[in-house]
Amino acid sequence: MRSAMLMPLFSVGLVAAITGVAQAQTAAAPQAAQVQPTPQGQSAAQALAAAQTSGQVQTQVPLTIADLTAPQPAPDTNSAATTTQSNIINYFANWFDRVAEAQASQPHWMTPVVTVTPRLEEEVRYDQYWEKRGNGSTLDIFDSGKGLELIPTETNEILINPPAYQYKGNTAHPANGWLDDQFLVIKQRLFSANEDNGNYIVTAFLGVTAPSGNSTFTNNAWTITPTIAGGKGWGDFDIQATLGIAIPVRHQDTLGKSLATNVTFQYHLLKYFWPEFEVNYTYWLDGDERGGKNQVLLTPGLVLGRFEIYKRIKFIIGGGYQFAVSPKYVDTSEQTPAYNHAWILTTRVAF
Repeated sequence: MRSAMLMPLFSVGLVAAITGVAQAQTAAAPQAAQVQPTPQGQSAAQALAAAQTSGQVQTQVPLTIADLTAPQPAPDTNSAATTTQSNIINYFANWFDRVAEAQASQPHWMTPVVTVTPRLEEEVRYDQYWEKRGNGSTLDIFDSGKGLELIPTETNEILINPPAYQYKGNTAHPANGWLDDQFLVIKQRLFSANEDNGNYIVTAFLGVTAPSGNSTFTNNAWTITPTIAGGKGWGDFDIQATLGIAIPVRHQDTLGKSLATNVTFQYHLLKYFWPEFEVNYTYWLDGDERGGKNQVLLTPGLVLGRFEIYKRIKFIIGGGYQFAVSPKYVDTSEQTPAYNHAWILTTRVAF
């Protein structure tokens, strides 16, 4: 009889203990567990089970060592790879739209014969020089370090140039071979406006020249050439200019640093004619070979284009006659000016 009376009390105590543990475990949960009063005719254990089933009581299951050491599912790399691949495809698919946008926000002048334009261009270029030196020798330069020009972003251009090849003739010791190669030039357009919004542009360059030439034509030194360039237009007339300094990383005592300035005065006539006049000035800041010397070359020229071949593809051709006006020629191992006069041909296919 006493045992029968103790059993209900034991059950109630056990349920109370279980309920207390459940409440302690859920105390840190965002919402405290609430247990509704036990309906009449329902035991405490039945009420607790019903509350857990309905979600009124939330219990936390403690983590075990097995849970912590169990292998986790691998991240979904396929989705990331697909996104990256899609971005790359879209980048190249929208290439010409990006080029058009970059060129629409700058003046539409013509690239001069000699001066490197501050504008961003996308084209393949080939230039040819036929030079006559002061001592009577000749120097024919094939390609003259021009090559592929690309616009990868709305404000950048990359110039990838193969080395120029030259032939030195009409001398006691003819020679031919490759020149040191300014294989890479990077342009960063700083600000610009097209003809309807100011007609101006300012761009920074950085050129890198490798000592890759034949022994007869190499300086045996890498050269870094930072340059600032700009231009301003007034109707059909424009001025484009550059100011750069060539800094050899070796043999500076011999080669020295040179400061080069080019200014082009250009006029747009009719649709395809771009007559121009350029002033090309170089001053050697130091160096045993030419330190303190300078040279001034003048270049009248004419560029014709842009002749449409197919949609975006356009052909450009031009030429100029460059001649030295200063200083008076002196026959030394490093001639100054570098040559007396030269005929120049430039051809380009823009796209």
